Amino acid sequence: MQLYTYFRSSAAYRVRIALNLKGLNADYIPVHLLNNGGEQHSDAYKAVNPSELVPSLVDNEFQLSQSLSILEYLEERYPETALLPQDIQQRALVRAFSLAIACDIHPLNNLRVLQYLSGTLEVSDEQKNTWYRHWVDTGFKTLEALLHSSNGRFCFGDQPTFADCCLIPQVYNALRFNVDITAYPKIASIYQHCNTLAAFQQAAPEAQQEAA
Repeated sequence: MQLYTYFRSSAAYRVRIALNLKGLNADYIPVHLLNNGGEQHSDAYKAVNPSELVPSLVDNEFQLSQSLSILEYLEERYPETALLPQDIQQRALVRAFSLAIACDIHPLNNLRVLQYLSGTLEVSDEQKNTWYRHWVDTGFKTLEALLHSSNGRFCFGDQPTFADCCLIPQVYNALRFNVDITAYPKIASIYQHCNTLAAFQQAAPEAQQEAA
């Protein structure tokens, strides 16, 4: 199994966490989103993923993009160490929370969006960072409300789920842009706890070989 990844990509970070939680081995193939004009735009990578985004998973001859689809695939293909609850309603809540991050927050702050703001639209770094923080704060207010029954260690229940795989990378990126998460105590507590676990630590951007 191979995972095409970029160490700071929150979408790839989600998948690295899931692989670690499930105890699955994958060869990480770095795709640097900034070097050489962005390696994701190379013909070689476009043959793997025409969207020119990371991550991409290759399992034998099967190729798959989109981090949430990859998480779903891993859950069904390798059901040991489940990352979705058994209860159908809890499963739906975990998916809804994960999609609130992957669909409502992350796309507005993706690298290519930020590059378009600063490059094509020529907004200042201050304006770009204000844009980023606005949409993260808007999303985090929703997430904090959805975590009303959290135990402060994980988003839902006593074990990590897709929700934690998505939340931790989003918080990591938010902190890089100086978002104050003290207004979101449940989010902050979950972030702190998950980062005490090896599966999350080993998936972190600074733990990746290309980050050195």
